[in-house]
Amino acid sequence: MAKTRPGKRDLDSYTIKGTNKVVRVGDCVLMRPSDIGKPSYVARVEKIEADARNNVKVRVRWYYRPEESIGGRRQFHGAKELFLSDHYDMQSAHTIEGKCTVHSFKNYTKLENVGADDYFCRFEYKAATGAFTPDRVAVYCKCEMPYNPDDLMVQCEGCKDWFHPNCMGMTIEEAKKLDHFLCSDCVGEENTKKSNNSFSSSPLADGKVENKRRKR
Repeated sequence: MAKTRPGKRDLDSYTIKGTNKVVRVGDCVLMRPSDIGKPSYVARVEKIEADARNNVKVRVRWYYRPEESIGGRRQFHGAKELFLSDHYDMQSAHTIEGKCTVHSFKNYTKLENVGADDYFCRFEYKAATGAFTPDRVAVYCKCEMPYNPDDLMVQCEGCKDWFHPNCMGMTIEEAKKLDHFLCSDCVGEENTKKSNNSFSSSPLADGKVENKRRKR
């Protein structure tokens, strides 16, 4: 935990200017960007302190958006995906615009409705090197890509792997109408037994994930 500097005092909370929203250590916040027109920065509050003149500052740990990382945004990155970085800063509390929620990846996929202030994080990111933790994640489909929660996927009742409809030659609309699905590799197997389970729309639905393969 960061030590309080001389002449400073720790605060338990801070009320966002012009609102009744209270920020505490551990909360995730939206912070005003330096360039007009850019989306708000997202950070986790690590410490709140005030000086003798009652100027309040917050020590934050930044979340990076995929496009802000060294490797850039990739196909499997979700629209609301963030990376928890090792980049810390002291910022004026007046730059806090609002609060938000950064969910775990699993909890985000269970949300019935994703709000404007809902985000998710599944990677930690080293800003200097571009390295990620974990450096390997489960991959799915013939394209062998990690799961993007914004994309519909269908599960094969034979091999239990998950597939993107377009990789299987289907439209999204056709996939949504499926009661049962067998991938091309399983169609020719004579002893394939069809399940009576209802159709699920994501690899994380109901927590029944079977990580068959891992990214190399």
